[in-house]
Amino acid sequence: MPQDIRDKPAIRHEDVAELNFIRADSPYCFRRHFRQGLRSHIMEILKRSDVAVENTGIVVDGTRRFPRARPDHMLRIFRARLHTLEHALSEIGRVKVVEDFLGPDCIAESSEFLVDYQGPGGSGIMLCGFQAYTEGELLDPWGLLDQGRLFPALYARLHKARERSEAHRQDWIRATQCKGRRFIRAVKRMIAEVRHVPDLAGAGNLVVTKVGQIKLVDINNISPVVFDAEVLLDDKGYPVCDKSIEALSLLEQKITGQAADAHEELYRFFLAPERRRRVKRQEELFYRREA
Repeated sequence: MPQDIRDKPAIRHEDVAELNFIRADSPYCFRRHFRQGLRSHIMEILKRSDVAVENTGIVVDGTRRFPRARPDHMLRIFRARLHTLEHALSEIGRVKVVEDFLGPDCIAESSEFLVDYQGPGGSGIMLCGFQAYTEGELLDPWGLLDQGRLFPALYARLHKARERSEAHRQDWIRATQCKGRRFIRAVKRMIAEVRHVPDLAGAGNLVVTKVGQIKLVDINNISPVVFDAEVLLDDKGYPVCDKSIEALSLLEQKITGQAADAHEELYRFFLAPERRRRVKRQEELFYRREA
């Protein structure tokens, strides 16, 4: 029996092209993006003409080159089963909360839409997202580089040698740190006002663009922030709330060059030593199950 696309560990162009809501004469190819989430398939949307050039190459100054096709947008196919329209709209609503607080400068903008998916088990509601592609370098909160080395390294990777000068480098670093502080403030305001936090802990969830914007690219895992003794787990069994707040504290340290204020209520509660030990145990259990 055919497998529901939401249950497949990975999908290809053919899987997407066979979906009942994708046109048979679509001028696009779909390619699995190297960053995949637990909650969605992420596919690059590529022009067929660009893929053809990638495969056959072009001759430039007597040399054949094979430029990689680059997407303008991504297609997200959410894995979650949505049994009612209300459930589907509530999922979209949570994404919109992130958009409201972080704004277009701090997230990869996305338009969510509902489709009537014709799957092996019959028809049902499926949530998808049409998301702007964000090009840049990954920002890992747990990376080894501190502020003094992180931003120069990001600058060097994002800018070609001919674009670089010491004055341009210093201006870019100052501007990026300023944008980073705005990102931190926006996340904290979201936590304070609506008691939710986006997933800052997932691998590849944060990207620094060439112009120095820090953008959240995975916007569909939003956790309640509950000041409770019990460690809150998401639907996959991961302590995403606690780990996101830990990631926030590390980002703050890397961006500002100063350790996060341990007396701030948010950090005092979620980063208390005993709680962090319990979170670590839950995290280990999660990865053991995923192995």
